Amino acid sequence: MRTAARTLSAIASAAYRYGLTIRLKTVIRTSPLTAALKDGRVAPDGFELQFEEVSPITKAFRIMCRELAYDVCEMAATTYFVAREHGKPFTALPVFLTRGFHHGAVLAREPADPRSLEGRRVGVNRGYTVTTGVWARGILATRHGVNLDSITWVRSDVEHVAEYEPPGNVVDLEPGRDLGEAVLAGELAAAVGDVKTAGLVPLLADANEAAEREARDRRAWPVNHLVVVKDELLAAQPEVARALFDAFERAKDLYVQSGKLEPLYARAAELVGGDPLPYGVEPNRAVLDELLDHAAAQRILARRPSVDELFAPVD
Repeated sequence: MRTAARTLSAIASAAYRYGLTIRLKTVIRTSPLTAALKDGRVAPDGFELQFEEVSPITKAFRIMCRELAYDVCEMAATTYFVAREHGKPFTALPVFLTRGFHHGAVLAREPADPRSLEGRRVGVNRGYTVTTGVWARGILATRHGVNLDSITWVRSDVEHVAEYEPPGNVVDLEPGRDLGEAVLAGELAAAVGDVKTAGLVPLLADANEAAEREARDRRAWPVNHLVVVKDELLAAQPEVARALFDAFERAKDLYVQSGKLEPLYARAAELVGGDPLPYGVEPNRAVLDELLDHAAAQRILARRPSVDELFAPVD
């Protein structure tokens, strides 16, 4: 790694000296927030983003955690927290490419008292550390008093960070089984995450109203995905963090200022006021602190880090 960092540093220094552009292998989803980066209307000063398409984007998270295959990569927030705890050599920028309302992420055959899940088996779409699952379980625990440790969490896939060891109440779904069908059959009390099986409804009867009420009261809503950059690149070319942050923010601002927001973002703007998709640490500190609290409580993290130690400085 030190040899690679020295080589990159030499290349970066030479490129800077001769006014050359440094190319960065980059994987991010195409979305309204990133469209201007993808189509070339916006570019980071002094750098060129060479995009590689990976679908679904969650596959890129695993590749980055296990192979360090990209210079710049979109990543789920809790995947990054876990990767950081296990020493993966990349650092996040406070650029939040996806957000969501998660009160409706726990699905069942019919609405019910959340505490009815205690002592039962509940499915988790993909891994236990998936960010939507962390948010949804946090809502169950902190808003409804659910004892998460009493529940057996049945995950449908392994974790992106191979070194992570889940707590003892996390087990694997039988190969070939479908989470949604297992809920419909009564084998699982509910399922958490992006499960699109017909016949399932939010466990919380007032899920949408509760999510919107919280967003309005807090003037903020949960973050899901962020952007990570290889540490060797940050060390070799410190200005890359600011250049990338500025470019991502310019691209996002073009979308927000267009006035043509997708329904989710338009509704979020009505609820929180102003920019519904702010970048930077400070506008997102409260939701990041909450997500870290949930991750620590759910034994996803052995140590609860501070928000500031997780992000590269972009000032």
